[in-house]
Amino acid sequence: MNITLIRHTSVDVPPGVCCGQTDVPLRSTFPQEAADVRSRLQAILPESQRFDHAYTSPLSRCTRLAEFCGYPNARRDVRLLELNFGNWEMQPFLSNPDPRLAEWYADYLHVPATGGESFVQQYHRVAAFLDELRTLPYSHVVVFAHGGVLVCAQIYAGLTPPEEAFSVLPPYGGMVHISL
Repeated sequence: MNITLIRHTSVDVPPGVCCGQTDVPLRSTFPQEAADVRSRLQAILPESQRFDHAYTSPLSRCTRLAEFCGYPNARRDVRLLELNFGNWEMQPFLSNPDPRLAEWYADYLHVPATGGESFVQQYHRVAAFLDELRTLPYSHVVVFAHGGVLVCAQIYAGLTPPEEAFSVLPPYGGMVHISL
């Protein structure tokens, strides 16, 4: 099975502010960014062929892109949510007074955000989604999700080791292709 994963377009949040599972607005450049994504998708698979199935994170930054790209009925799946940053949501990383932040920076793979989850916990969530997807009779699906989900998918597919996870973080509107 071939899976094309797409990161949502840029968000209208100040740089350095943690927005994990918060449903934040998109930038005013959404129409241009989304048109670019749609064009790249059509280059992969012409509209006449379409993907066998489409999935999306339930957050609006992903559902809006799915709709724009022609998949208004993409199945929403909570396992495709971004990392849950808990108490750190919508807080600037640099001025976050939580003493656990230093622990998290030292071992983000295993240390959960205060009131949230660790990267390993997010990975298990995404892996459960991909495990289920493997059992379905599709040949090519599209997934609209978040940067952390795309990173997890690359680890799952053996394209990168967990220790190098965020060196492969796709840009906003970026795509990752994996085969299972």
